[in-house]
Amino acid sequence: MKDGIHPDYHEITVVMTDGTSYQTRSTYGKAGDTLRLDIDSKSHPAWTGGQQRLLDTGGQLARFNKRFQGFTAKK
Repeated sequence: MKDGIHPDYHEITVVMTDGTSYQTRSTYGKAGDTLRLDIDSKSHPAWTGGQQRLLDTGGQLARFNKRFQGFTAKK
């Protein structure tokens, strides 16, 4: 590999939505940083079968629902 063109690859801690955590290597942040997930395989409906609700932290889901509230599929 060429020197100086690749990002720093270091260990970080990833914290899942239920509080469990694990160590992995990433280019995210700095060595020793913590990445807290808002959505993961334990909380996303695609993996849970739709039993849990998504947390709308950025308002995107609310804007989407407002924009398309009157939209219905034609039969």
